[in-house]
Amino acid sequence: MRRRDFISVLGGAAAWPLVARAQSAMPTIGFFHATTAEANHDTVAAFRDGLSQTGFVEGRNVAIEYRWAEGQYDRLPAKAGEFVQLRVAIIVANTPVAARAAKQATTSIPIVFTVGSDPIKDGLVTNLSRPSGNITGATFFSNLLTAKRFELLHELVPNARVFSALVNPKNLNAEMQINEAQEAARAMAVQLVLVKALTEGDIENCFDTFKQQQVQALLVLSDAFLNNHAAQIAKLALRYGLPTCFAYREATVAGGLLSYGSSQTDAYRQSGIYVGRILKGEKPADLPVVQPAKFEFVINTKTAKALGLAVPNSIQLLADEVIE
Repeated sequence: MRRRDFISVLGGAAAWPLVARAQSAMPTIGFFHATTAEANHDTVAAFRDGLSQTGFVEGRNVAIEYRWAEGQYDRLPAKAGEFVQLRVAIIVANTPVAARAAKQATTSIPIVFTVGSDPIKDGLVTNLSRPSGNITGATFFSNLLTAKRFELLHELVPNARVFSALVNPKNLNAEMQINEAQEAARAMAVQLVLVKALTEGDIENCFDTFKQQQVQALLVLSDAFLNNHAAQIAKLALRYGLPTCFAYREATVAGGLLSYGSSQTDAYRQSGIYVGRILKGEKPADLPVVQPAKFEFVINTKTAKALGLAVPNSIQLLADEVIE
């Protein structure tokens, strides 16, 4: 059965700056994401938590309309357009492609984004401290850490000579991440095989390519679609004997070998706080883009053992978390 795109229809609200509504009406938030509801339980919960910290609770004094692109990024402009037609009070755009679609759809409704990229390079804001116009949000800067992840993976498999980078070519920052991976591969004098994945079926097929190309370690580039299939990728990698490096802790918990990045849930929680503050009358342009306070290095030693890898104590001591 096809998943319903409308998860809740709870009310309407006029566009900003008329955020302060009559007490008899609930403001409505338009929340949309490039992937699926099933893969975002934790991030949605974090967003609601942040929202509640400002006094807004879904169904009590605020409504939320949800839209999910199911990994089909080309659906996002139409979904942003739906929010404009619904005259929602605020649009919450998750992932760079959703944020770009929202910005192109309206210059009046406030937009709060949650992205893993550089909002300036993506053309979302011109200044992180004082974003202009109707948009602000939080970034976890995941897409800027490709070279560091490659370096950590290489340290765990120093004898590997053939690495692969798995990429979703529809990601706005795919080219940048690929360039960083290629530069890192040249610096380490190893071969890099680029493999693209757009669908769940592509992920299955990729592992045949890895085998044919004699890939010895896998770097999964940061992308919402690939992140949401981290458990599938980690399971297949273990079956094929491939050490993996991901962008987020959740992927390492799901069986990946290691990850390096900031917390997605913290960023979504901060987005919820910003939405609440805007509903109370603050302007997006006065709210600086929230940046991560720290990056976490996580290792799964159970996966390492299954792969026959010994993780040196020196590397374990560097890790912020060791999953055993």
